[in-house]
Amino acid sequence: MLDKRKRNLLITTIVFLSIALDQISKIWVRNNFESYIENSIIGNIFTLIKVENTGAFLGMGSELSETLRILLLIVLPIIVLISITIYTYIDKALDKISIIGFSLIIGGGIGNIFDRIVYGSVTDFLYLDFGGIFKTGIFNIADLSVTTGMILILISSFKKNS
Repeated sequence: MLDKRKRNLLITTIVFLSIALDQISKIWVRNNFESYIENSIIGNIFTLIKVENTGAFLGMGSELSETLRILLLIVLPIIVLISITIYTYIDKALDKISIIGFSLIIGGGIGNIFDRIVYGSVTDFLYLDFGGIFKTGIFNIADLSVTTGMILILISSFKKNS
């Protein structure tokens, strides 16, 4: 069990690093790549394709009215992130894996919400294609943080239940 100071430092450091890596990568992509042009990193498997996503995951919600988009993609996520942040700092029963998971979700969430507020869209640019159905949508470092965080929380919950 981590003491309060170490626990808070861990949470804050992971959140800050997630936001920093996400924002630095997006600034680099915005400044160095044209939209919708494929740039091969590792053959056809790992590609960089800059897109501005006005919706949520895989562009869902981009066709909604401006008011609904603001409510569903900015206001609601901010409320959820505030709740998760409070929970992560306060719940002393969380194990280290869960703390890391929730911290990654908070950092990734802040990174994407920041983009929506400042730019009106989220810059996505990473694409993986392992052939056939084994490919991703175009995503960013914040999405990777949120997904990794969710996986860690699932792992932790399975460890607790076994």
